[in-house]
Amino acid sequence: MYKYRKESETTYCIGTTLTIEALSFAPKQMRKVYISPKQKKDQTYEKVVSLAKKSSVPVIFNNEKIFKEVSGKDNCMVLGEFEKFSSCLDGGKNHIVLVNPSNQGNLGTILRSCFGFYQQDIALITPCADPFDPKTVRASMGALFHLRIEFFPDFPSYQARFPEHRLHPFMLQADKLLKAADKTGPWSLVFGNEATGLDACFLRVGEPLLIPQNPALDSLNLDNAVSIGLYEFCR
Repeated sequence: MYKYRKESETTYCIGTTLTIEALSFAPKQMRKVYISPKQKKDQTYEKVVSLAKKSSVPVIFNNEKIFKEVSGKDNCMVLGEFEKFSSCLDGGKNHIVLVNPSNQGNLGTILRSCFGFYQQDIALITPCADPFDPKTVRASMGALFHLRIEFFPDFPSYQARFPEHRLHPFMLQADKLLKAADKTGPWSLVFGNEATGLDACFLRVGEPLLIPQNPALDSLNLDNAVSIGLYEFCR
């Protein structure tokens, strides 16, 4: 069985681009590269094989079964299997704190946005979506391999580790608008679950912020809200 399991020590990056990204920026985590028999021996093929050999990563050429089980698509020509890795957040850097995010696609997109805005430290409050699920890895477009991600059992545990960070919970109930935020660092932008947002108790945490929006709209998508917050704090 090759299908991804959360309890497994390894996971997969699906597709040529992601596998090249992993081989380039996380070669020590790479365990195997699988190349489909349908893959043409072109420049892309040569690049994947060259990067794998450079890092002594085994290349498997004749395993069609893994492509059916892992990718589920006929047009996937390359898969990378890599070891999950743990990180510790940098206490001197700004942080993005995600409290119980539940959707892999959203989480991957958020990781991509964080990397795009030069923010590499992400705290995940559990339970949460799995950052190593192939769906998350794919949505991150390789950003996962450039970030420091640390898990915390609850928000107070995160807060106790980084007491000097200025906390900014993003909430619809907040009074202060995002543009009026105190952006003195190091700061932590805190976001809640896609369905429930942050608990009302976060109104008493740090400086709660509101992204102004049409009142007829229930709420912004989580990945959109994070991107807006990042843009405002990083510009």
